Amino acid sequence: MMMRCKSSGNHLWVQLRFFCNKSSYPLHICIVGSGPAGFYTADKLMKRFGQAKVNMLERLPTPFGLVRSGVAPDHPETKVVVNQFSRVAASDRFSLIGNVSLGKDVSVEDLRKLYHVVVFAYGAESDRELGIKGEDLKGVHSAREFVWWYNGHPDGLKLTLDLERTDTAVILGQGNVALDAARILLRPTEDLMQTDIAEHALAALRRSQVRKVFLVGRRGPVQAACTAKELREILGIKGLNVFVQEADLVTSPADMEEMKLNRSHKRVYELFTKAAMKSLSESVGNEKELHFVFFRAPSAILPCDDKVHVGGVSLEKTTLQGMMDAGQIINGQQLAVGTGVFEELACGSDSKFPGTCTE
Repeated sequence: MMMRCKSSGNHLWVQLRFFCNKSSYPLHICIVGSGPAGFYTADKLMKRFGQAKVNMLERLPTPFGLVRSGVAPDHPETKVVVNQFSRVAASDRFSLIGNVSLGKDVSVEDLRKLYHVVVFAYGAESDRELGIKGEDLKGVHSAREFVWWYNGHPDGLKLTLDLERTDTAVILGQGNVALDAARILLRPTEDLMQTDIAEHALAALRRSQVRKVFLVGRRGPVQAACTAKELREILGIKGLNVFVQEADLVTSPADMEEMKLNRSHKRVYELFTKAAMKSLSESVGNEKELHFVFFRAPSAILPCDDKVHVGGVSLEKTTLQGMMDAGQIINGQQLAVGTGVFEELACGSDSKFPGTCTE
């Protein structure tokens, strides 16, 4: 059952009192947050305690958290888990109350008085800052903002992305979320039409002039944080030219040890190797481009001529050093260390309205 509550804090308190009575049996549980963590918790507790009743509070009017707003729209198979969550929600011992903000509509102390158990499962909604100059320039967006934008999250509806006056986007990071962002920018809109992408995002992507995307990583292809499945998918986009520098594929003994200890790293490295070979023999003109930039760390976001919008990013070249213990590399782990050598990467062809940098 789903219950939406847009009333005052006092009325909400009455509603919650109606649902539960701490002094009585059975166990009454409150879970704050309706994402995967919240639903998995509810499922386990309701199975473990056969008579337990669960009230789930959600800030938004709709449930499922990251499954709804974090999974890329062209990955419907990942969203199938909502069927399991819906079965949990169908229980007569479960109630979902939407449009409730903790600290605004109800306090932690209120919940402690009402419930035997209170679980906080709302995750983190703040962005991790890089701590470098220029992060506040217009055109610099966090991955969270971009993902919420194309998934139609209410907090992402007002995001302004100027995709029509630039041909280049720079994405700092090479994990799965970074690949999701790059794939949405580069995939044909005809394909995206078949997904549940937000209409405003699809309309903007139809007008987009972005043709080049740079994925920047501090370490090398062996250490890339993405999975082989995600990498294989973006490399298979029709009409996409993928560029990987052959020099970046040279491996050290530490790299070989890392791949020996982690087969997923080896599979990812092999995909980069194949992509580099293919780019030398099969690249075509007038198509979109995906560039993997390794061994580079962002040192500053650079403004364009108007000093307001982003114009590029300053990158420091890095080298890898092993995590040592008694003279031995620990589990093949290597860290990126700056070399003091810098270069600039532009993310826009228009000096006044350059491209989008996503962290």
